[in-house]
Amino acid sequence: MKKKQAYPKPLVSVIPILSLIALLFFTIKNFGADALSGASQVCLLVATAICSAIGILGYGIKWKDIEHAIINNIAGVSSAIIILLIIGALSAIWMLSGVVPTLIYYGVQLIHPNLFLASCCVICAIVSVMTGSSWTTIATIGIALMGIGKAQGFGDGWIAGAIISGAYFGDKVSPLSDTTVLASSVTDTPLFSHIRYLMITTVPSLFIALLIFTIAGFSHDRGTSAEMAAFASGLGERFNVSLWLVIVPVVTGIMIAAKIPSIITLFLSTALATVFMLVFQVDNVYEMAGGESLEVVFKTTMEAMFTSTSLQASSQGLTDLIATRGMGGMLNTIWLIICAMCLGGAMTACGMVASIAKTFVGLANRLVGMVASTVGAGLFLNIVTADQYISIVLTGNIFKDIYRDNGYESKLLSRTTEDAVTVTSVLIPWNTCGMTQATILGVPTLVYLPYAFFNYISPLMSIFVASLGFKIHRNCTGKIQD
Repeated sequence: MKKKQAYPKPLVSVIPILSLIALLFFTIKNFGADALSGASQVCLLVATAICSAIGILGYGIKWKDIEHAIINNIAGVSSAIIILLIIGALSAIWMLSGVVPTLIYYGVQLIHPNLFLASCCVICAIVSVMTGSSWTTIATIGIALMGIGKAQGFGDGWIAGAIISGAYFGDKVSPLSDTTVLASSVTDTPLFSHIRYLMITTVPSLFIALLIFTIAGFSHDRGTSAEMAAFASGLGERFNVSLWLVIVPVVTGIMIAAKIPSIITLFLSTALATVFMLVFQVDNVYEMAGGESLEVVFKTTMEAMFTSTSLQASSQGLTDLIATRGMGGMLNTIWLIICAMCLGGAMTACGMVASIAKTFVGLANRLVGMVASTVGAGLFLNIVTADQYISIVLTGNIFKDIYRDNGYESKLLSRTTEDAVTVTSVLIPWNTCGMTQATILGVPTLVYLPYAFFNYISPLMSIFVASLGFKIHRNCTGKIQD
């Protein structure tokens, strides 16, 4: 009897992915924007079933091993799920407390429309560098910038693209970023050596993105001054706009700078904003509650955190902007993340991820091919595993020996891994980052993807710099040279 192969070949390994792509094509075609309400989750589970069937029936993989890998995958994103729930509550309370309306109110008047997209990118880059988190940046200042951009007449895709470009610049280079620390750790590269080397590809990528956003800002049709004034006036009528409300984001920034854990920071920020809501927007609370008794106010405050709310404004666009979804609005995303982790775990347990990765390794004969293979593998793993952390770990481990054996410094691998994985995760609709940012900003991934210039210029810049050989050194021992 012929012995079964230990792991499937690459052509077999891509079957679940091709199945997923085909299923998602018909799902999105038929369900449109409602695809995330359940249909896409079913597609991921069907692809997981196909993967498991191939592994069990064709290669003798035990279901217990697949189940264990799935559980580990889901456990790995448990903290992200908690953060998502808190972000749902935070974004709702920041809106209803008047924090976001106040930032929008003054931002519309201070940020010149011609420079809005570039300013948006720079602001998010600065905040993200200071916080080390693209998720926190997008969930706070990003939401406010979405409102300002809409008031100035920019399309959702352009605004979200500028926000995401800036936020992921900081996520990529900040010493506070978990992905930055992870990439340097996996490749055995000192953190600040990794960050300095990252700048060679990251700064030019951001510069090109800013140039595009600046040109777009000067050429794009924008809202008139009268429209922006009406927008700001509408916010002023609906909310009690006050500079005192800026205390909330300032305190949040201080907590982040003090390196207080994200979950604690977001929770305390939500609690503080709740107090400000009851002080500054009490009339709106009474309106939502339908009364002024302590009991109904308590009930309404709780509901604001976990369910949708709506306040009628002077225009439909403004009404839509200030509507909130709370923690409940995050449940479809969380459901999708769990299903995506099922597929990633099954493919890892069945050896399909490793099998596909070997194909990329086979192309790593010369410098450009090696870097391009790393970029391709990182992007593919982002698609397959649906999680940037798993992709960073796998990419680093797969190519570590190859870079060392060829005499290249480990920081070249750490930089290429970040160029390939960290910034592209948000471009994949079923990746945890893509799903999260699309949910927070209310802009589908495929809508903002063409405008997230920094995120797809970065991996291309990595290959381009490798082709020039700029600041790339070889040594016999593989030790880091600074």
